[in-house]
Amino acid sequence: MAEDIEKILKKYKQGRREDLIPLLQEIQSATGYLSEEAIVKVGSHLGLSTTKIFGLATFYDQFRFFPAGKINIKICNGTSCFMNGSQAIIEKFREELRIAPGQTARNGNFSFDIVTCMGGCFHGPVILVNGEYNIHVRPEQVPDLIKRLKYIIEND
Repeated sequence: MAEDIEKILKKYKQGRREDLIPLLQEIQSATGYLSEEAIVKVGSHLGLSTTKIFGLATFYDQFRFFPAGKINIKICNGTSCFMNGSQAIIEKFREELRIAPGQTARNGNFSFDIVTCMGGCFHGPVILVNGEYNIHVRPEQVPDLIKRLKYIIEND
């Protein structure tokens, strides 16, 4: 992972603070999340404090600070999805997985995040499971979905 970070940093000029967000996005894309090590190295490279970088990164819901699970679930909570019941979906995942949004299960199998919008407003609530969209999701579907996903993990 350290090599990936160093390789990415070399693409960006030192001290160019305007490169912060693209730099963080590229690191997260390569490593799956923003580690403490990555934030420290970015700070050193751009001449910014780690506090400022972390503060900025926590403002955006796209950044993760822990590795995602083998199965990463993103739940849209944009206006349309919210109006169609995404909050009940979020609560059902929280209950079934016993983790809060933004967390990864201790065994590393599941993580789930809340995102602002996935652009599927007509089809909400929308969830994304490892890159696959699920539309018109209802809370009562969540337990069966999780069972199927556990089966995939166990037989992978």
